[in-house]
Amino acid sequence: MENGRPFLIGGRWVHTSSTASVHNPYSGETIAHVCQAGPAEAEAAMQSSVEGAAAMRRLSGYARSTLLQKTAQALQSRQEEFARTMTAEAGKPLTDARREVGRAVQTFSIAGEEAKRIGGEVVPLDWSPGMESYWGVTRRFPIGPILGITPFNFPLNLVVHKVAPALAAGNSILIKPAPQTPLTSLLLAELLLEAGVPAGGLNVLPCDNRVAEQLVVDSRFKLLSFTGSAPVGWMLKAKCGKKKVVLELGGNAAVIVEPDADLDYVAQRCVTGGFSYAGQTCISVQRIFVHESVAAAFTENLVARVERLETGDPGNERTVVGPLIDPGAAQRIEGWIEDAVTQGARVLSGGTRVGSVVRPTVLSQVTPGMKVSCQEVFGPLVTITPYREFDDVLKAVNESDYGLQAGVFTSNIGRIFQAFEQLEVGAVLANEIPTFRADHMPYGGVKDSGIGREGLRYAIEDMTEPKLLVMNLRRP
Repeated sequence: MENGRPFLIGGRWVHTSSTASVHNPYSGETIAHVCQAGPAEAEAAMQSSVEGAAAMRRLSGYARSTLLQKTAQALQSRQEEFARTMTAEAGKPLTDARREVGRAVQTFSIAGEEAKRIGGEVVPLDWSPGMESYWGVTRRFPIGPILGITPFNFPLNLVVHKVAPALAAGNSILIKPAPQTPLTSLLLAELLLEAGVPAGGLNVLPCDNRVAEQLVVDSRFKLLSFTGSAPVGWMLKAKCGKKKVVLELGGNAAVIVEPDADLDYVAQRCVTGGFSYAGQTCISVQRIFVHESVAAAFTENLVARVERLETGDPGNERTVVGPLIDPGAAQRIEGWIEDAVTQGARVLSGGTRVGSVVRPTVLSQVTPGMKVSCQEVFGPLVTITPYREFDDVLKAVNESDYGLQAGVFTSNIGRIFQAFEQLEVGAVLANEIPTFRADHMPYGGVKDSGIGREGLRYAIEDMTEPKLLVMNLRRP
């Protein structure tokens, strides 16, 4: 009897005797069993990806665009099914899950547009004597099979951010989903099959770390696109050999609040950025630096808002802060809070845990060496630190191993550009929280936050190779 949810290889659903359980992070109940791929299935999937790459390469830009647009429309029509699947397997509050589906629809739609405008350029070569008749033309070609490894926190849209540009560019892609959240990826695979993706154009392979390493080291993949923790990302990069690598890793995003900022607006945005999906976002607001002249008023405003946040059951449409992905994650964060308090930090709100739910927490009197300051909390916690001089706060933001995004709230254009020039991050957001992301923008970081950029057009650049045609147009 076939009891596990099958996975996708070469356009076919494959069952295996080995299965893994998927648990609801809030209730702890088992919601599904998913078949797991072994070495033989991994080999079949890799060969299928090679064949799928050839099929994808033959598709016209129009055909690839149509495939992606049809998928966007199908996703739109099944948005509630996808949202409730994410709430069940990821513990994502239902309102956030619905928002993620909307973003994924947009990501597919933009990819469909980008599939039709992958261009090149004319390169004049007549810059030296004797080369008057030479011209060059460049065109971007698909790189080949791509391996995408995705995290649990955005089980739909972060998968789409790998699948959609890969298909738009004419590549095949194999997705290894997070073990906590494979159901959404498998559901997405159904839509793409129905939309007409060629066999092997998309493979979805739930598997353990041993099999995943078999995929990572295989030279048939031309690019690894990994989103996850920094230690795992850099370890995988070391095993990749000659293939290209794009890493979207962690962060401990900072916000700077100048005295001329609209404090009510900033507090509202920081609560959204720090506590949505229980802070399980690599650009979640974590460190808030507030000018000393407004620190007391801002802190009072922010804490009052945090105290009103609805926590608990992610199936409740009013819930903002749901569970962490598992009890271990919640226990780790509780331990970090206790460590910070032991070292002198003050809890202004929250700081306690019930099961997998950590109450939204605000800490003050933190120091740079505390884990809650220098590491990625990945939970519902923010720190508030006053500062006096703008130059000093820029240095404080940069005192981090991470460099993903940072926010600066001020109407002083000079300080906005100073932050843009000096902050060691992939993006500076003026009068917005670093948790903001438009799905077509170049997204990525520096330092331990990774290498490369996502965002449809920017991902397509990594997923294609430019090729030059030199033409000697000498007349007989």
